[in-house]
Amino acid sequence: MTNLTLHDKQSAPQESHDLLDKSVKAFGRLPGLHAVMAEAPGLLEGYQRLHQLFLDSSFDDEETTVVWQTINVEHACHYCVPAHTGIAKSMNVDDAITDALRNETPLPTDRLEALRDFTLALVRGRGNVDDSAMKAFLDAGFTKRQILEVVLGTAQKVMSNYTNHLADTPIDKPFQKFEWHKAD
Repeated sequence: MTNLTLHDKQSAPQESHDLLDKSVKAFGRLPGLHAVMAEAPGLLEGYQRLHQLFLDSSFDDEETTVVWQTINVEHACHYCVPAHTGIAKSMNVDDAITDALRNETPLPTDRLEALRDFTLALVRGRGNVDDSAMKAFLDAGFTKRQILEVVLGTAQKVMSNYTNHLADTPIDKPFQKFEWHKAD
């Protein structure tokens, strides 16, 4: 297996230096995912931009967490599930939501379950979602805008989940206590 490098400013390509500074400023440290992505400055920049755009979407913090973690769990991302568990805690998302997402058990509300169902339909169908899944999503109170915002969140998570699979990115120390493995 090819080992991908966990970069810092000394080893990263010059084009990634400002991006790494931006990551440190945003998170107070350099996340391992960003350290790996620094190898390809366009990937890191794209990821940072999509991350901010998804945070600025019309979803609230619980809904944002549902989209992120649904995709992380579906993709069995050993790095992102623990990271987003910690992020959900920092966003004051109810642990019952996080636990249900991590364990693939029912969510506390029908609305959040509809969001998870639609997100899974989109990911599993690679964007091919039937009318009944879209109708169920809209009937749960979501909007056409939010259909497309799930696509935005999916694009962000594909970038991170796939990178972490390729790099076997070590879980960042603050999130190691949230280590996770997909149930068989």
